Amino acid sequence: MDTHHIVCPHCQATNRVQADRLADGPDCGRCHQPLLDGLPITLTDANAAKLLGQTTLPVLVDFWAPWCGPCRQMAPQFEAAARQLKGRVIFAKVDSDQNPQLAAQFGIRSIPTLVKLQGGRELARQTGALPAGQIVGLASA
Repeated sequence: MDTHHIVCPHCQATNRVQADRLADGPDCGRCHQPLLDGLPITLTDANAAKLLGQTTLPVLVDFWAPWCGPCRQMAPQFEAAARQLKGRVIFAKVDSDQNPQLAAQFGIRSIPTLVKLQGGRELARQTGALPAGQIVGLASA
């Protein structure tokens, strides 16, 4: 049976979850918080390396900033896409002003920028605000 490793966004514990249980809303074995609740998680310079490097599910990261109008306009679309792909893709947000090392690591030059990763490896990138349908398409590809 296939299993996935998922790093808990709350306590950073790595959890092994069977593929057929991903849609069941699994909880962390250590802190008992939800692992895949269909909401975007917050990545920071401090927690990103472990989460992006050890999680085997695809992760779609939104690099944004609070002052960015297109970023704020896209936020509800990003959340809608996260709910739609719950259990299949992890959605994460990075405030590029608060996390300059992470933004520099990924060469973020304009925002919003979406970066799809799996196992720490970049698979796709898209700059500019997108509607939920296109975000789902990028995350699912």
